[in-house]
Amino acid sequence: MSIKEIVEQALREGYLTPSMEAEVGRVCDTAGELSIEEYRSLDRLMGALLTGEVVGMPRKQFINVMEELVIAEAIARAAEIESFAKDSLDIGDIAAYALNRLPPLYATTEEGASYQRQRAREDLQEMIRSAVKEALDRFLFCPVINPDRVPIAKPSREDTLTSLHGLLKSHAVNYEPRPAGPLD
Repeated sequence: MSIKEIVEQALREGYLTPSMEAEVGRVCDTAGELSIEEYRSLDRLMGALLTGEVVGMPRKQFINVMEELVIAEAIARAAEIESFAKDSLDIGDIAAYALNRLPPLYATTEEGASYQRQRAREDLQEMIRSAVKEALDRFLFCPVINPDRVPIAKPSREDTLTSLHGLLKSHAVNYEPRPAGPLD
């Protein structure tokens, strides 16, 4: 699908799906240079998103139940350690390390999440404990590899718009908007 077709569909339907958004990004990333028509389409899409004429559809909501189980285990074990240690532990680092060694347990409904929690308690609890213990050992007995690292932050709406603006600007190096005429 072309950018123009995606934008026309978004304007017609009033929403931009995650797959439409991904396709626009793919076209922008793979195109050597976008045409003036493509720039105009992107400009129309940006304006429609800013005014609310087109809304971005949220991605499907789901959770990884393993995350909450690992975080609970990590907090419990870290609390035990911190009671006699002088340094506090980074639960995010510990959980990420453990989660990279465990199977995901995704769910899209409360019933599915309850099923996954029960399954984990019955079949995976020892594996979770072991992965969290390994993560704690790693962080307690190994030096910090990169003390200047920057944590991941959730982007705000403004950050997303700024990123989209930068993407459009980087692909529109030679594009100069002209005043709207009778054909626009």
